[in-house]
Amino acid sequence: MKECSMQKNKAGCTCTYDPCSRKGVCCECLAYHFKSGQLPGCLFPKDAEKTYDRSIEKFIETYQKRGKWW
Repeated sequence: MKECSMQKNKAGCTCTYDPCSRKGVCCECLAYHFKSGQLPGCLFPKDAEKTYDRSIEKFIETYQKRGKWW
């Protein structure tokens, strides 16, 4: 299995919650958010991510309004 590249991951991370201990460790971030019924901030556009509403419902609502997910 390939090693996690924290510094490379951090460079592309769009999460605005700076004190997060999982920042750059994507596998831990995904597990943490999924366990809480959420998705990580990196899956949201910047303006939606800043609301800190990481719910799956917010994700669906956001991309239904925009018509695309990227």
